[in-house]
Amino acid sequence: MPVGVWRHLGGKVSAGTVIWFHGGMTSNNCQKGLVAGSDLAVLLPEYTVVSASACKQTHWVEPTTIQAIDESLDALAMRQNHPIDEISLVGISDGSLGVIAYSLWGKRKVANRVLMSSYGEALGPAVQVARQSTMNRGRWRFIQGGKDRLYPAEASVPWIQEFCQNVGAACDLKFDAEGEHDWSYWKNRHKEWILEIFSY
Repeated sequence: MPVGVWRHLGGKVSAGTVIWFHGGMTSNNCQKGLVAGSDLAVLLPEYTVVSASACKQTHWVEPTTIQAIDESLDALAMRQNHPIDEISLVGISDGSLGVIAYSLWGKRKVANRVLMSSYGEALGPAVQVARQSTMNRGRWRFIQGGKDRLYPAEASVPWIQEFCQNVGAACDLKFDAEGEHDWSYWKNRHKEWILEIFSY
């Protein structure tokens, strides 16, 4: 699995490791991870950003894909001679399913999660997903828009609200009635919603 890594700037010790889950997880572009994390790395210059590549049948909601991400983190930890025991997860569109999938199957502790333009119903009822034993560790933030062309608010927001009520961890929803589906909207209009969760 191709993986892109953006290291923190300034020669300082990294503030942490963030995994970026891009959208379009079943597209034919199997090199997406090599470039997809660059924008997030600009927003989080003190962090190390790792961006894997999902495509075709190797999509985010496969245990083998999550295992491959952990193996990439193992290799990075060995290369930098420093363990990676705790990570944060950021996903856009169906990349948000990757955030949930890692929370279910990944081997590392998760501190923060940001899920933008998500549709969790694809993984099952909110209560069922929220009550899995690994979901109540770390924080959850959902960012959703009222003008999402793929996942309308009336379909996505009730799932998020029910999830937050049942997950047993810090969980909130930031909603913009004018919000669109794409990463560019959230990056340009509400980057503070993304960055805020890393300041706790």
